[in-house]
Amino acid sequence: MGKFFLLIVFCSAPCIVFGQNPIDKSHLNIDTTGQKDLIDIGRSIFKEAPRPPELAEKKKIYFSFLPISTSIPGGGMALVTSTTAGFYLGERTSTYLSSVNFTPYFNLKGRYGLPVKTGIWLSNNSWNIQGDTRFLRYPQYTWGLGGGQQESFKFLVNYNYIRFYQSALKRIKPYFFVGVGYDLDYYLDVEGTSLNTLVNFSKYRFGTRNDANSFSSGPTVNLLYDTRKNSLNPFPGIYANVIYRVNSTIFGSDNNWQSLYADARKYVSLTSDGPKNILAFWTYYWTTLNSGAPYLTLPAIGMDPYQRSGRGIQQNRFRGKRLVYFESEYRRDISRNGLLGFVVFANINSASQPQNNRFEYWNPAAGTGLRIKFNKKSDTNICIDYGVSKGFSTINLSLGEAF
Repeated sequence: MGKFFLLIVFCSAPCIVFGQNPIDKSHLNIDTTGQKDLIDIGRSIFKEAPRPPELAEKKKIYFSFLPISTSIPGGGMALVTSTTAGFYLGERTSTYLSSVNFTPYFNLKGRYGLPVKTGIWLSNNSWNIQGDTRFLRYPQYTWGLGGGQQESFKFLVNYNYIRFYQSALKRIKPYFFVGVGYDLDYYLDVEGTSLNTLVNFSKYRFGTRNDANSFSSGPTVNLLYDTRKNSLNPFPGIYANVIYRVNSTIFGSDNNWQSLYADARKYVSLTSDGPKNILAFWTYYWTTLNSGAPYLTLPAIGMDPYQRSGRGIQQNRFRGKRLVYFESEYRRDISRNGLLGFVVFANINSASQPQNNRFEYWNPAAGTGLRIKFNKKSDTNICIDYGVSKGFSTINLSLGEAF
């Protein structure tokens, strides 16, 4: 019980430190002198001369690429290729790094995914344009609503999925943005097995009919406060995001329902110079505000907008009408040239119970990871994380930090 209490305190640290420490602006100019990445190593292996600094600085787009073979929801292996492009659309001293992430996967059993996520910062951060488009075909396990279910109490759901999220936010004050967007979730041919259906398993009546579709569509109101220059590898600073979504039959939704997603992150540097030595904290609260949300759109672990929460926990392991999440991570360079680093993380979440909408079960996980610098210009790392929770462990590979 003592260890569990310490884990809750550690993961809840964002609530304690969020208001502390002034914003560190030392990251506005990134000096890569003496830094090394895998591109440098590749050039040395193939005896290719380094690019002159003045030419390297004129380069507009910085690519990172990672081909891997890994397990996918529902079981089995798939080939996953993750490509990240980082670029500046204005002066680097006044414009954040824009990014495009494309992570397609497929296997020989007809399972595939084509997700594209974009975060565009126009010159001088005048506008932030965000996008998330996905075309997916894969099975997914679900454990019903709330917590307390045994690992064996799971149900395999097959479906096709189309997501189209777009938003545009205008800078109102330094670091503060306000905007609107449009979100669409379309689940096609939702079906269980020949012996059971999702509606019987989940005891939830929206979006669970066998061999049926569910459609949610509507506008969003977005608030953003972001002092990070680089979302792929955040420096000390603060991030806060609130998304209010209104799904309406006017926009084609099956039902009228609303949701609220509130996300806060804090990054604290433990040293003023030298190798990276950072504490990072993340918390979010995600809730539906009334009834009518289809089952597969309900808040679930690992299904946040970035699909990075719950390392060490199976995706969708916990789902409910409300979800609360806390995570803390310690990040440290191993080598002074920034090529290698490591992280240690812990997280905890709770999904509300269907009977009373309360948070009764808390689900912790923890782990560690290795960082390898792929591209020092965009500060993009290859991230190899090992996470463990009760009865489950996993290895995650990705480009860019989890948060």
